Amino acid sequence: MAATQEKATPCCLDAAPAKSSALLHKASDPMRDWTVSGSDPSQDPIRNRAAVPTLIRPIETLPATSTNTTATKGIPVMLRAQTSHPLEPLSAAEISVAVATVRAAGATPEVRDSMRFVEVALVEPDKHVVALADAYFFPPFQPSLLPRTKGGPMIPSKLPPRQARLVVYNKKSNETSIWIVELSEVHAATRGGHHRGKVISSKVVPDVQPPMDAMEYAECEAVVKDFPPFREAMKKRGIEDMDLVMVDPWCAGYHSEADAPSRRLAKPLIFCRTESDCPMENGYARPVEGIHVLVDMQNMVVLEFEDRKLVPLPPADPLRNYTPGETRGGVDRSDVKPLQIIQPEGPSFRVNGHFVEWQKWNFRIGFTSKEGLVIYSVAYIDGSRGRRPVAHRLSFVEMVVPYGDPNAPHYRKNAFDAGEDGLGKNAHSLKKGCDCLGYIKYFDAHFTNFTGGVETIENCVCLHEEDHGILWKHQDWRTGLAEVRRSRRLTVSFICTVANYEYGFYWHFYQDGHIEAEVKLTGILSLGALQPGETRKYGTTIAPGLYAPVHQHFFVARMDMAVDSKPGETFNQVVEVNVKVEEPGKNNVHNNAFYAEEKLLKSELQAMRDCNPLSARHWIVRNTRNVNRTGQLTGYKLVPGSNCLPLAGSEAKFLRRAAFLKHNLWVTSYARDEVYPGGEFPNQNPRIGEGLATWVKKNRSLEEADIVLWYVFGVTHIPRLEDWPVMPVERIGFTLMPHGFFNCSTAVDVPPNTCDLDLKDNGMTAKPIQNGLLAKL
Repeated sequence: MAATQEKATPCCLDAAPAKSSALLHKASDPMRDWTVSGSDPSQDPIRNRAAVPTLIRPIETLPATSTNTTATKGIPVMLRAQTSHPLEPLSAAEISVAVATVRAAGATPEVRDSMRFVEVALVEPDKHVVALADAYFFPPFQPSLLPRTKGGPMIPSKLPPRQARLVVYNKKSNETSIWIVELSEVHAATRGGHHRGKVISSKVVPDVQPPMDAMEYAECEAVVKDFPPFREAMKKRGIEDMDLVMVDPWCAGYHSEADAPSRRLAKPLIFCRTESDCPMENGYARPVEGIHVLVDMQNMVVLEFEDRKLVPLPPADPLRNYTPGETRGGVDRSDVKPLQIIQPEGPSFRVNGHFVEWQKWNFRIGFTSKEGLVIYSVAYIDGSRGRRPVAHRLSFVEMVVPYGDPNAPHYRKNAFDAGEDGLGKNAHSLKKGCDCLGYIKYFDAHFTNFTGGVETIENCVCLHEEDHGILWKHQDWRTGLAEVRRSRRLTVSFICTVANYEYGFYWHFYQDGHIEAEVKLTGILSLGALQPGETRKYGTTIAPGLYAPVHQHFFVARMDMAVDSKPGETFNQVVEVNVKVEEPGKNNVHNNAFYAEEKLLKSELQAMRDCNPLSARHWIVRNTRNVNRTGQLTGYKLVPGSNCLPLAGSEAKFLRRAAFLKHNLWVTSYARDEVYPGGEFPNQNPRIGEGLATWVKKNRSLEEADIVLWYVFGVTHIPRLEDWPVMPVERIGFTLMPHGFFNCSTAVDVPPNTCDLDLKDNGMTAKPIQNGLLAKL
């Protein structure tokens, strides 16, 4: 992922590169570098001082930035630039080096030719390495991130080399392997004489299937269309032009031993357009029912084919299309006036690479092919208290879409869109003025394709400010004097398309210190065809012969919290809060009393919890060592939005792989390799409850820990006629809100706006407000 400076208009946002980033200290003996190997605590330079060269002299304060040798309290210091922050997304060049390194390591030409590259991701370093980088190597230098030590901090000459982690599928052997490649080493003598990285490790992962790739999907569609029995079946339905046919390969899931990962399988859904010369026609309006296809994705052959039931194609629905001039009889609205968001003084945020500062917030932006957007190192600058961490890492790590129709093919529609496909890989370029509005900073994203080439999604992540209505207001009724403030929020987002559905993922940062996570669902319904006169109670009939099955969408947010905690500290805990009604009696003689009751979640098994709106249930992550001015522990609370649980029996097949959906909240003690709630490879996974449901059986203590929250939230979709032909956005999410974190409201110092309007030319033009935002109607 790369910051795209030129995309931000009207001016460039990226700060000039830091002239100095690393510290090199003179010593009487030669200097040596240090490295961190994996997540072995014995190799951690902070926990084990022996791992850091003792030749480095401690310093008490950070020297001024300079390209020259400077002196700090008599200690000669040379500052040296670093190219990439440890959390910087892999560049296109780094991905190319990683792929080339692994390919060159293949034992034979056959092995190298059969390698398919599913994922190339950054190996995120230990939290102490990130703290060291932020403290002394990258601006804005923050030495307070490191724990104080006697004699001052120990500062190495440079950071450990960056590493890439590759998931590689061998198309010939049907094996999946994981490779770790160090990116800083240069081996000019390797095959071809090109620069390579260095293979640190490789291992084969048995009994798994990695996510599917777009190249596989395209090849699968072509194979099915060329299969003679399929063409004959389509001919029975009146279709001979294969250009009209859409084959959407769906992962097979796991319903029985026949779906075991010993084979790489897909069970496509079939649709058919009406007009071959209309590329924007809504082909999902004509589902093809009754045809069963099973495709071997390794060898690209049809394994099973059966024309089980001849269901007539639904007639062409005149309301099926959604392009301009083709909706609701071909008449578009003509009374929508332009709306412009203009910031003549530029935005209030600052961006340096992937580091963002805005309204006392600062964080880093990352991106992966599986999760999409990742937010790192979230902190708030709180006056004299300085930088106060809130979270180390925030992301959406999985989503599941189970359908509620027991009929074929809908009963097996339970997509794991992150684990089976990849949310990041399915992201797309955002359009200024459409997907995002206002003064925008874009970031590009880089991925490997299936054959190892590098692909770039331009304008993949959008960063911009939004006006968000009133932040607060009060009018004194005695004097008539009023104070009101507008709310501004900073939004970071991306949008992905998975077959028929679109999902927008948003993190909103607010001036009062709270963070909102939001998912916007839109796109096209996945439909089924009906026999003439048939109806089904498991969906909604939306047109003759056409119905939309009921279904649910579930999302999992993983939040590696760090409330007032330096990296690696284990001073957080979680309490559950429920509002209780006081029992009638001497303490409640008026029968109006209620109170908030707190319960400490002491262990992982105790922390499997569900939402309860009847008791206003929420959860607070507290720091056990920090207090506010009233003596209460500082904290951030998770406030649920609307939510649901799976509407399926306990023996539902998809719950074998998605046991994490059984509760809305899970809490674990941080472990570096615990990232994906259904395990890393949910595709055709035969193992019951892999991932989160298994990890919590360790029942680790949470009374003082490095806390990770897993919040599962969803929506039950009963389709409406108004969801056709394209579904208006539906929003779900949750909020992380300060709870005793600050000593008072952080919103009182937001400056007032200029709100009066001038009427000109029968229109309204807003005067510029004092903080630089202009809304023009």
